[in-house]
Amino acid sequence: MFRTALRNVLAHKARLLMTVLAVMLGVAFVSGTLVFTDTLSNAFRNQQAKSYDDVAVAVTSYADADDPKQEPGLSQATLDKIGKLDGVASVTGRVEGFAGVADPGGKLIGVGWSNKGSNFAPGENGKDGAYTFTEGSGPVKDDQIALDKDTATTGEYQVGDRVRVATNGPVKEYTLAGVFTTDDGAVNAGGSLVLFDTSVAQSLYLKPGYFTSLTATAAPGADDDRILDAVKPLVPENSDATTGAALAAEQSRQIEQGLSGLNQMLLGFAGIALFVGVFLISNTFTMLVAQRTKELALMRAVGASRKQITRSVLAEAGVVGLVASVVGFVLGIGLAVALRSGMASFGMKVPDGPLIVGVTPLLAALGVGVLITMFAAWLPGRRAAKIPPVAAMSSVHAIATTKSLVVRNSIGAAITAIGAALIVWGAAAGSDGRWTIAGGAFLALIGVIVLIPLLSRPVIALVRPLLVGVFGVAGKLAGQNAVRNPRRTGATASALAIGLTLVTGLSVLGVTVGTALDKMTTDQIKADYMVVMASGGNLDKSALTALEKAPGATAVSPQSAAYFELGDEFVSASAITPGDVEKVLNVELVNGSLDSLGRGQVAVAEKTAAKQGWKVGETLPVTFSDDKKGRLTVGAVYKDTEFLSPVLVDTKVVAPHEVRPSIRQIFVTMDGGETAANEKALVGALGENPAINVMDKQDIRDQFGGMINMMLNIMYGLLAMALIIAVLGVVNTLAMSVFERQQEIGMLRAIGLDRRRVKRMVRLEAVVISLFGAVVGIGLGSFLGWAIGQTIKSELPGYALVIPWDRIGIFLLLAGLVGVLAAMWPARSAARLNMLNAIKTE
Repeated sequence: MFRTALRNVLAHKARLLMTVLAVMLGVAFVSGTLVFTDTLSNAFRNQQAKSYDDVAVAVTSYADADDPKQEPGLSQATLDKIGKLDGVASVTGRVEGFAGVADPGGKLIGVGWSNKGSNFAPGENGKDGAYTFTEGSGPVKDDQIALDKDTATTGEYQVGDRVRVATNGPVKEYTLAGVFTTDDGAVNAGGSLVLFDTSVAQSLYLKPGYFTSLTATAAPGADDDRILDAVKPLVPENSDATTGAALAAEQSRQIEQGLSGLNQMLLGFAGIALFVGVFLISNTFTMLVAQRTKELALMRAVGASRKQITRSVLAEAGVVGLVASVVGFVLGIGLAVALRSGMASFGMKVPDGPLIVGVTPLLAALGVGVLITMFAAWLPGRRAAKIPPVAAMSSVHAIATTKSLVVRNSIGAAITAIGAALIVWGAAAGSDGRWTIAGGAFLALIGVIVLIPLLSRPVIALVRPLLVGVFGVAGKLAGQNAVRNPRRTGATASALAIGLTLVTGLSVLGVTVGTALDKMTTDQIKADYMVVMASGGNLDKSALTALEKAPGATAVSPQSAAYFELGDEFVSASAITPGDVEKVLNVELVNGSLDSLGRGQVAVAEKTAAKQGWKVGETLPVTFSDDKKGRLTVGAVYKDTEFLSPVLVDTKVVAPHEVRPSIRQIFVTMDGGETAANEKALVGALGENPAINVMDKQDIRDQFGGMINMMLNIMYGLLAMALIIAVLGVVNTLAMSVFERQQEIGMLRAIGLDRRRVKRMVRLEAVVISLFGAVVGIGLGSFLGWAIGQTIKSELPGYALVIPWDRIGIFLLLAGLVGVLAAMWPARSAARLNMLNAIKTE
């Protein structure tokens, strides 16, 4: 029987090729994902291990540099004490903060959040072991810096050039003293690294004489744990001390944890592709069994048992799955290499290291590919085993009994109803109902798949008059053929329905959220520009002063983060400029007047006021961030907004209690609105600082909605694999239909149906099946998009469901195109059938 199975595999290479492709794509994603994440984990682990090779003990300070009641970091005196401990060979202190470098066009080099500045800390030999200089040397003067090689190359800087560097303050120019290579994580994340002289870095980021962290190296023969025990009593309480080996292990664990999300997402899409592939595999083996009906019946007649027939089909599936798994595994290795290279397009640099191809990806590829294929082939194999010897002239695809159809449809309806009920229940539960919706979506999808054969007849019947009216006989035959075998049509449509359910659901949710964010931006921001740090950090007060003096600025207000105890409640506040805030933001009053802010009073958001029972005119005891006490009066109540904290207060009220303000954004209204000249004036007022972004309203919209669109595009790309498999499924179904109808097609050709109309008939059948699957998928996807949206509705002001009709129209057009493309080979085969041979086909 195994030889028979192998012979059948070789006899149907063309048809089985589509099954191999479907399994191969899913296996490639599984194995590629595992190889990719293993390779990344190994590269980062090796990098971390290399970074801490010479580190015996590492100490990191978590002190608040703005808190006058505590030391801002690790003092030089602490480093000196640690350096004198037994077994300590040397101690190096580090200072870190944000530093951005401008390219020749004045734009920031790097991705902002990973642009870093640190200090050059040479030892007795004048070298810093953390960096290898390829040109020049480290900075030893106040006006010198060193740059990592990638940043210097991007900026076209040579040793001796003057370089503009931005920190949280005004831009300064430094002389480039050297260029170095490094394993620093900021550079590998697509950022930049600027080295300053130690005293300069301390003045920029902390205070003179203090460090953010330190590393101690051990003398030969010294024990790291003993050094750690001696170091712990010498460092402040707000510091963390650990051995270099433990720190490297912890960072490796964090790296693997960070990669797990990416790993799970990619494996999820691989699972979707394999799930869709099940329908294609099942259809393929159903078709092959149909072709071999006579052969299988004769085998039964000469003594083969039902189990042997089933095992023969499963053995055939196993061979196909094995071949697909091996090819998919090889393709997965290529995919892992491509993903690693592709990370550069997202600004990520992966450390050098070998490609890790372990046993786990290989076993996963073989297990998944073989098991999925055999599982999908089991039902056709079981049907084949039921063929009695006397049925040699009959098709395995006997018409299903009324009882079996009633049972199938009843089960499908029950599962669909339960799934729909869970989805509605989850939507009503709000943010707590997301997992309920996920469970309901799975059940609803399964239920719809079971019901699709029942749905195919009435749905396709609706478009049959159109097919007849436009395409005549070819259209009529196409409509009849599409519902001739509802189960096979349903299985094919299911593959498309699954992919389009996910694509449509993501589109509905993404467009709805994007529209809400855009509306929120448009409705709540009156300002022409919003100014922020590219790093996402706080702006320096000098930026606010510069913007207030900018030519053409008519209203300027910061949105600074402030915290204090108001009454018995610890609340966050937005420190703003009275008189200007209402010109740059839409602050909708409920009671009182915003003029009260200029008199030192506060405005409270409506929900907070209701929760605390505060009213306009009420005076509340306040404890500021420096623990000083005072009293503030509620002067106004305003409607909640995403751009402001629950309390508004004049910057002058909180300024005496802060070391430095935490300015997140500065909103600016200009005379003449948004113009190129006004934007240039603001950039010039800020000293053409590359680390500060001046954003107009469209930039603000893009900031909030751009990430959603990018994620949608990534999802579309990943789900395209499932749709490719669905296309293969349509090809298989049409090929199967043509095979079963050879005699009929021969008769039609004999009575006058020419080749052109035969091709049209097959193409129309493919388009009808594809559009049927698309309609089912779009309907279910829209329902899921609505339900998920209900769970985030309360968190997003102005939320309203938006059905992206333009994208849905594109999906339908693409589904029709899928049908046309999928029908090319079957239609050509049908048109080329020899009439006499086809009529004689049994």
